[in-house]
Amino acid sequence: MPRIDVAAVPKINGSGYPKPFDKPCAERERQRLGDAGGLADFGVNLMHLPPGNWSSQRHWHTAEDEFVYVLEGELTLIEDDGETVLRAGDCAAFPKGTGNGHHMINRSASTAIYLEVGSRSPSDITTCSDIDMMSSNADGRFVRKDGTPLDGS
Repeated sequence: MPRIDVAAVPKINGSGYPKPFDKPCAERERQRLGDAGGLADFGVNLMHLPPGNWSSQRHWHTAEDEFVYVLEGELTLIEDDGETVLRAGDCAAFPKGTGNGHHMINRSASTAIYLEVGSRSPSDITTCSDIDMMSSNADGRFVRKDGTPLDGS
């Protein structure tokens, strides 16, 4: 089995969200381990989330399952039904099409590390729960929920 040299995988800081929606995720760090291993059907990201940062805007997927596994630290999972603390060894799954908006916030004093796994459906639409924004895997553009462009995108 091919070993992935994690130290050699590029670190991507921040998010691809347009301003000002990028600010809560500005210091997160992602390493695309699935890409480094040549995976095509699903992605695996090693995430580092410093204190005070969000994993993403709260969102849900129409055609993409998501899974997270906490390796180190503590995160607060926020979804439609409330908040749940996740610690090292905890995991959470987000089936596609549920409409249950979710994200995690690091409210602790140290960086949390977790794995993020998701399918790569080209037909997926990501809808943000708390803001007027969505995006399509087909083109990666961020638009308003009515399909009109966001300023600057």
